[in-house]
Amino acid sequence: MKDESTSSKSRKRNKNKKKQKNTKPSKEEPIESKLKSQKDTKINKNNKHGCSSSSASSKRAKPSNFLDMLRERLSGGQFRMLNEKLYTCSGQEALDYFKEDPEMFDMYHTGYQQQMSNWPELPVNSIIDWLLSRSSSLVVADFGCGDARIAKSVKNKVFSFDLVSKNPSVIACDMSNTSLESSSVDVAVFCLSLMGTNYSSYIKEAHRVLRPSGMLLIAEVKSRFDPNNGGGDPKDFVKAVCDLGFTSVLKVKSFVSYILLSFFFFLRFPYMRKILILFFLQDVSNKMFILLHFKKKEQLDSNQKTIKWPELKACLYKRR
Repeated sequence: MKDESTSSKSRKRNKNKKKQKNTKPSKEEPIESKLKSQKDTKINKNNKHGCSSSSASSKRAKPSNFLDMLRERLSGGQFRMLNEKLYTCSGQEALDYFKEDPEMFDMYHTGYQQQMSNWPELPVNSIIDWLLSRSSSLVVADFGCGDARIAKSVKNKVFSFDLVSKNPSVIACDMSNTSLESSSVDVAVFCLSLMGTNYSSYIKEAHRVLRPSGMLLIAEVKSRFDPNNGGGDPKDFVKAVCDLGFTSVLKVKSFVSYILLSFFFFLRFPYMRKILILFFLQDVSNKMFILLHFKKKEQLDSNQKTIKWPELKACLYKRR
């Protein structure tokens, strides 16, 4: 009986030991899970901190973008102000203005380049193509040259004039009074540069420096020659340039069409005369700009006429 009792006691002890062994891992499992949960929470916290830092950086980026937009609006507003000033003052006044503050000239041309980037075609390229199709021996005077793109694109000798010289090849001056000698150039160019209340004096200066049979090329915004919207009458403008001592140059194909259509329109519809004159005297390949060609007469008319120059509409940019 003693043996049985001792054996039963030993069995109970073994069972208790087994239970204790089984319970130990059960006690350790919660600790591991806690450690894992702590790691997970740390990772989650780090992720949250990372997200918050990225969101903070994005929030920090917004003000810089806003400042950039604000700067663009301010520069755009300053460009519009300068552009309006150039159209509503004389050339000498504009020259004096930029002499006092040359940085304004840089600001104007920066805004001008931004506007050019939105144009479907640049009129200066048409003038460059015209020059490239002719002899490189022709001497050119570029009135209102800007960044002197014509001089950089052709082999001709080019005198580049503008209000401020940011390039050694550009001559700063009032375009109505250049340093060129009379009858010294073959081609005079005005590419979007007939700005100012005294624009006619620029054309007179071009006439002075051109040799007989020299060419005058004028590229301008079409709206400036739209009398229905406050622009100058194209017929009056062409007449004024011709009275100064030029003849208008018509393309051959345009001239033939002009003769054929003039019988029908000039006689039956007199009000179409202005439209036809502008149509046949310009390069009609561009919807925004016109390109007028004139040739200086060999001899001036003995009877000097009083020239009536039309007021051209200022090319003002709308606020966007």
